[in-house]
Amino acid sequence: MKQRQATDHKTDYWTGFNGGDWQESIDVRDFIQENLTQYDGDEGFLAGPTTATTSLNDTLMALKQQERAAGGVLAADNNIPATLTSHGPGYIEKDLERIVGLQTDQPLKRAFMPYGGLRMAEDALEAYGYPADSTMRQIFTEWRKTHNQGVFDAYTPDMKKARHYKIITGLPDAYGRGRIIPDLPRIALYGIDHLIEAKIQDHGNVGNGEMTDAVLKLREQIAEQIRALKGMKVMAASYGHDIAHPAKTAQEAVQWVYFGYLAAVKTQNGAAMSVGRIDAFLDIYIQRDLEQGLLTEIQAQELIDQFVMKLRMVRFIRTPDYNDLFSGDPIWATLAMAGMGMDGRHHVSKTSFRVLKTLENMGAAPEPNITLLWDKRLPDAFKQYAAKVSIDNSTIQYENDNLMRYQWGTDYYGIACCVSAQPIADGVQFFGARANMAKTVLYAINGGLDELSKVQVGPPVEPIRSEYIDYAEFMAKFDRQLDWVADVYVNALNVIHYMHDKYDYEAEELALKDSKLNYTFATGISGLSHAADSISAIKYGHVKVIRDENGIAVDFQADQDYPRYGNNDERVDNIAKMLVKKLYDKMNTHHLYHHAKLSTSVLTITSNVVYGKNTGTTPNGRQAGKPFSPGANPAYGAEQNGALASLLSTAKIPYKYATDGISNTFGVTPQTLGNTAADQQTTLVNMVDGYMENKGMHLNINVFNRDTLTAAQAHPENYPNLTVRVSGYCVYFADLTKEQQDDVLARTYFETM
Repeated sequence: MKQRQATDHKTDYWTGFNGGDWQESIDVRDFIQENLTQYDGDEGFLAGPTTATTSLNDTLMALKQQERAAGGVLAADNNIPATLTSHGPGYIEKDLERIVGLQTDQPLKRAFMPYGGLRMAEDALEAYGYPADSTMRQIFTEWRKTHNQGVFDAYTPDMKKARHYKIITGLPDAYGRGRIIPDLPRIALYGIDHLIEAKIQDHGNVGNGEMTDAVLKLREQIAEQIRALKGMKVMAASYGHDIAHPAKTAQEAVQWVYFGYLAAVKTQNGAAMSVGRIDAFLDIYIQRDLEQGLLTEIQAQELIDQFVMKLRMVRFIRTPDYNDLFSGDPIWATLAMAGMGMDGRHHVSKTSFRVLKTLENMGAAPEPNITLLWDKRLPDAFKQYAAKVSIDNSTIQYENDNLMRYQWGTDYYGIACCVSAQPIADGVQFFGARANMAKTVLYAINGGLDELSKVQVGPPVEPIRSEYIDYAEFMAKFDRQLDWVADVYVNALNVIHYMHDKYDYEAEELALKDSKLNYTFATGISGLSHAADSISAIKYGHVKVIRDENGIAVDFQADQDYPRYGNNDERVDNIAKMLVKKLYDKMNTHHLYHHAKLSTSVLTITSNVVYGKNTGTTPNGRQAGKPFSPGANPAYGAEQNGALASLLSTAKIPYKYATDGISNTFGVTPQTLGNTAADQQTTLVNMVDGYMENKGMHLNINVFNRDTLTAAQAHPENYPNLTVRVSGYCVYFADLTKEQQDDVLARTYFETM
């Protein structure tokens, strides 16, 4: 590649960089392409923590223990609505911090965020002993409408029913929708003033013709983005930093990027506040400073350690119901790393290693949600080190870069929430809960009656009345119920996202993206394995219905054995594929807000427990109230042919119908991987390589002996930092509810490959 020195009015800031198109327009990807320093070596260069990092981390760990002892919340506001500048600067210990900035004015203190919904904000506060403020109630009921109020003004009776009876669960109608990845490096590369100039130009270019609804909306939103950019300058200035100009040093680059993220989490309590993809970008600044003698490796690691430490400190106050769905206090600060470029160069840098090193320097932690964009061609030394870190602390997930890079047409994408790819420069994902596929099976059998409440929720059609379920009759009735689920689901999301844009618009995040955006409409499926196995039982197992005194099916008996998903059996694996495609096709017939492109996922997070609690006995033998298996995982105990067969079943779900993600949480014992550390690492690398080569999309890796988890449940004080990967994210085991800990213990931990 021909290189040219970066020359511009910003020469002082860009000295030492190769020039390119990124100088003429806002284009972080081009900057990375022109300046990337690949690293093919091993972890031998890495440095341990500095004294300052260790001291700060010790303080943070002590605060975390106090927070846990206090029931989950250490401190919270109840009368200051959160904004960029609602709180003065906060520190852990100012003199030791190389990277500064907190959400509020003290560590782990949670902000009051009523714009998504006042009732949820008040309920969350009161659940932890913080009384609601009467003045705030008056303001946000009489003077200022919230997103939640707007949603419930527009919901139809069917939407309310589907929500209440849990056939559609987790709708973001009372909190920030999340899943928007800001292009954080823009602040460091260009400075806020340049970004403001670009947005002012965009604003002037919109609306030269007719003032349509779309034009009016975009002009207003860009104006809000400009105000947000100006607010970021004020916020940063309170910490003594001027982010008007580009970053001059690596320390400023890391700090400027963090200020962008801090702006997002100060103003939105979204279900997923992802960081994006910054390892290659920050490495360019670090490498320049190292070469110029402005930085040592110890100092470089300190910057990354303290940046990651700040991500670990983000907190939102949530209701108990929310915490039941998304247990362990997650924020999904998902940080995607590595991957391949469209030009065939890998994007592994020394900073990719530095981020993994934080798990050794400061101990394992759920945040950030470290996600490796995996390709078989990544350097072997990096893959081996990643495997070592996975085995040591189970805090890494792996996603198929080869699938996602070509599906999305760019190598500059991040992971929103848990597993969902999103182009960073111009992509926006509208997040949207999950449809309960297993419950839909029961609605088909019972004619739309809810099996638990006995209330007519789905369309009232003739139930199946025969003693044994006829497959053809079932599928016709199932198709009718799934039509209804798709209709209600998509239309509810249209309401939610319209109202979110109107009453809780993410100006701070969207200010750091292009003004012309491409939208994705994210939906999801829960209970896939139970639905697939239930339909397999109906088709192959001769299922007898057991009814209560009202004639409602409450139990089932299969007279014959039948194939179960998770054993690499085409008969049932094809049913799972059919279910994903069928719901996708039905939803895709509808108008989608902002003319977005539909995506769906097979992803439950920890809400597999709550989904199961609200679902009756299913024909595959799962009893009423018992948890679903997480994500795309086979039902517990269904896997009978070993780890590889289980992985191959999951890998068959076509990514093109589930571009929002296909989550597979995989548990294995250390001994299964090998007798030595080197053997274990090599086995894990080969397993991930093989899974991705077979078009598997995602793998959570847990390497445990079940005895460790049992001991941690009995004596949590001895395992305060034990982390486990659940469906798409990581959590402290001690922060899970007893039910969710039991669920993790019930999962399969393979002892044979």
